[in-house]
Amino acid sequence: MQQNINKQTDKTMKKLFVLALLMTFAFGVKAQNDAPQLEYVVELKVKCEGAYQVGQTSHGNRFVIPIVGGTFEGPKMKGTILPGGADYQLQDAAHGRTEVEAIYSIKTDDGVNIHIRNRGLICTGPDENGNPQFYFRTSPQFEAPQDSKYAWLNNAIFVCQPSIGGPEGLICLKIWKVK
Repeated sequence: MQQNINKQTDKTMKKLFVLALLMTFAFGVKAQNDAPQLEYVVELKVKCEGAYQVGQTSHGNRFVIPIVGGTFEGPKMKGTILPGGADYQLQDAAHGRTEVEAIYSIKTDDGVNIHIRNRGLICTGPDENGNPQFYFRTSPQFEAPQDSKYAWLNNAIFVCQPSIGGPEGLICLKIWKVK
């Protein structure tokens, strides 16, 4: 009996795959052959408290930077950064490399909470040509309520150019959607 169920499941999955292919052609969805374009989304101005060191772990030297507030504004959204998040950094000082993962939430001016997980990399070692560099880029992922006008944030890839030393010691994050 289990074998019959497995065969039926396999047949159903094959039919769904073929149906999806047919629908792609029927609705004229074109392949994405063009180079990606960027669309500006928002700038966050993040207020942090002093970092503290966890210490040398099995993965590297761990630092935590508490996120305590801030603001954000862009063409389609604005609001505040909620306290309670943090930027978790894993430092490899010998190679001038730090992995960052900031986890926090924002609240739009119309009352919608959105969760963000922003992963990236800071490199201060030499670039591919041996020249000194300061490379700092991240890629935020948004979790917005599906029934909100911000649900579009759930369905795209975003890139971020952070800058340190903004006004009042803020971290400024400019974010673009990859189109």
